[in-house]
Amino acid sequence: AEIDGLRAVAVLPVILFHAGIEIFSGGFIGVDVFFVISGFLITQILLKDLEAGSFNLVTFYERRARRILPALFLVMICCLPFAWLWMLPSQAKDFSQSLVAVGLFSSNFLFWSESGYFETAAEDKPLLHTWSLAVEEQFYLVFPLLLLLLFRRGPRTTLAWIAVTAMFSFALSEWMQRTNPSANFFLAPSRAWELLAGSAAAYWAHYRRPAPNDGLALLGLLMIAYCIVGYDHTTPFPGFYAVPPVLGAALIVLFSGGSGPVTLLLRHRILVAIGLISYSAYLWHQPLFAFARLRIQAEPEPMIMLSLSAVSLLLAWVSWRWVEQPARQRSAFFNSRTRVFAFSASATAIFIAVGISGHLAEGVEERFSRIAEGKTGYSEMARTLETRFPDCSSENILRQAHRLGGVIRCKQTLQETPEIILLGDSHAEHLFMGLAESMPNKNVAYYFRDGHLGLSESVFDIIIRELLAAEEPAEILVGMYYSRRFREAPEAHAELLEVLTALQGAGHKITLLGDIPAYQVHPERCVFVNASGRAPRACTISHQNFLAQMAAHEAILRNISAQLAIPYVTLHEPLCQSGTCSMVSDGAILYSDEHHLNPAGSRLVGAYLASRLRPAHETEALLTIR
Repeated sequence: AEIDGLRAVAVLPVILFHAGIEIFSGGFIGVDVFFVISGFLITQILLKDLEAGSFNLVTFYERRARRILPALFLVMICCLPFAWLWMLPSQAKDFSQSLVAVGLFSSNFLFWSESGYFETAAEDKPLLHTWSLAVEEQFYLVFPLLLLLLFRRGPRTTLAWIAVTAMFSFALSEWMQRTNPSANFFLAPSRAWELLAGSAAAYWAHYRRPAPNDGLALLGLLMIAYCIVGYDHTTPFPGFYAVPPVLGAALIVLFSGGSGPVTLLLRHRILVAIGLISYSAYLWHQPLFAFARLRIQAEPEPMIMLSLSAVSLLLAWVSWRWVEQPARQRSAFFNSRTRVFAFSASATAIFIAVGISGHLAEGVEERFSRIAEGKTGYSEMARTLETRFPDCSSENILRQAHRLGGVIRCKQTLQETPEIILLGDSHAEHLFMGLAESMPNKNVAYYFRDGHLGLSESVFDIIIRELLAAEEPAEILVGMYYSRRFREAPEAHAELLEVLTALQGAGHKITLLGDIPAYQVHPERCVFVNASGRAPRACTISHQNFLAQMAAHEAILRNISAQLAIPYVTLHEPLCQSGTCSMVSDGAILYSDEHHLNPAGSRLVGAYLASRLRPAHETEALLTIR
């Protein structure tokens, strides 16, 4: 019973974390508690079968199919009509890809390749949470076979192998946290140690039978509770910070079971009831939250999210009672192994077929009326850059990022030294294509590192060191997403001034760039509309409102411009006409997302920026001729 109670302790914080309830800022660690429980229970089952000589791999996977697939398929079926009604084409295309990935238990790879778990766009993905199911199933493709091979060598040897493998996985997780945090979060090799911690606990419990220890069980519960309220999206995770919740869960499964307060708490009938339906609750909550966000097109109010949390528990009871239980108890349709595997294979094939169809149909654009031309999505910019500029191929970009510690560089002309360099984050990068095309006689380049300039680390960031050591001075155009940068790091403007001063002292000519309007709606909402034929109001903002939003940042930038006697060039003018700023101009979409330009927008703003820079270049040329 206390294991079921621990499941409730794991699932409730996950749900409330995804609901945006602030006090549960570390609720994502509930998944790690689930990993420990899963490793513990599965290893116990395998040990009993191995000792009894009744272990059968087919039987093992039949149990997994009965446990996992019926409820998962039900949730996926229920997602389909809402995806059809409420998802934009790009969102529906992403959802279609996730249907395929879930069917192949590879969704962790898909979501790793698309975005980070804590990014805002990730919250709109109904099947994002299935990454953890994929990790478990990938683990269980290997672990039973490993245990079968090691079991004959005795428990000590087997436990030693489990411990060594877990330590290797943990070391890998620590290394990946520093080199590739997103892969570290989603992929099985860096998560395996958490499941193996449960396996080691199962071995300990099976052969040593430790006596209940209320103190250690309480310590475990306190460790989990601390992480739930003490961690947040900025916590480097997993790795070292995953040790407390993993160790806490292991202590509870090993040392609860007596008459102490932790056991009494975990055996409370409410927690046990929630624990019993915890798998279904985990399955239901993310689709409910994601579709609510898609329908409202904003973050729902806390009361709405709390209500949906309660609905997820209600739906969980329904699916547990009428789907999970019949499947596990071999009743009705699920009364034979043949039927279970036939059902699993058929349903998987159907979902994969639907997913491939949705992907090939580009999210079925025909569901909407198109009122503007062009494509959104940042991948469109990447594809255009790759076609137009060889140095900007994705292969070359990844190679550079790996070799230069995350630095991304792209040049218009490969052989020549850059003459004009866009320096900053993605708000400098998205100007590159338009500026390079508008200034074909100048070798334009952009440099950025991990989506930002890296100023918080050191003035002598790898990019800055390279520029300070350059033999030939360049014209450096500095731009970034100021509203976010200055909000997240109040000291950023002082660091920016310090870097610009150093670059100017090295002989470079510096120009400070303003920013473009940002919106609260994805540009696809301005391209595809429902039967009303009207785009949302959020597709435009008044020029006056934009200037008011930028006022604080403008003051900082103009002050830096005055201090260093460098030009400050605003960029919003071509996007703001007749007193209104818009994501659409002359029937063409200009943005790839809420605050990045697409190729059309880059060409428009890039040409404008080139016109602002050209007079200075023309004057220099005339002086040289004279």
